[in-house]
Amino acid sequence: MKKQSKRYKEAIKLVDKSKTYNLKEAISILKKLPAPKFDGSVDLHFKLNIDPKKPEQMIRGTVILPHGTGKKIRVAVFCKGEHERVAKEAGADYVGSNDLIEKVAKGFLDFDCVIATPEMMKDLARLGKILGPRGLMPSPKTGTVTNDIARAIEEVKKGKVEFRTDKQAGIHLSIGKISFSEDKLYDNACQVMNAVNEAAASCLKGKFIKSLFISSSMNPGLKIAL
Repeated sequence: MKKQSKRYKEAIKLVDKSKTYNLKEAISILKKLPAPKFDGSVDLHFKLNIDPKKPEQMIRGTVILPHGTGKKIRVAVFCKGEHERVAKEAGADYVGSNDLIEKVAKGFLDFDCVIATPEMMKDLARLGKILGPRGLMPSPKTGTVTNDIARAIEEVKKGKVEFRTDKQAGIHLSIGKISFSEDKLYDNACQVMNAVNEAAASCLKGKFIKSLFISSSMNPGLKIAL
């Protein structure tokens, strides 16, 4: 059994694991927990009432966090011609076509988001086994396959994040940093909860969220009232 640190033991004293908290109360408690020596993330953890083996029940979508993620997002854009100029002017960190594909194929992965024009998707398919498992493969459903490169980059830089269910029927998503104010964390959390509800409602009936927890880095989670 992994030994608990003194800091974690102090944090446990402030959390009642038998209690279900409202969102504002939970965020207030998170802000009071003894923090690690870095600006940790605050995360939402959904457990959904779906069968992850059925593709039609898998939930996927995007949401723009009102106050961003607190993290500098590095964007790689796969495009050609005039789109390359637009991408660079819009603030993309890496821009290219076949040259960038070759670089990624050789192990370059110094980016957090991938955007591509539709014409590049055929060539980009060869990177499926590299980008797919990391959740980086662009998709029309998430707005990362588009000819409106400037808008896509702007949304990602502002705090647009993607969510999807995993093999355990869960969704785990960061909503900011513990240094954020309580109001900013609350706004971001509400936006994510609404987005997940809307995405699930489009393909499921009945109660589809079994449980919801909020946590900060290296601290215990708090159960949220649905």
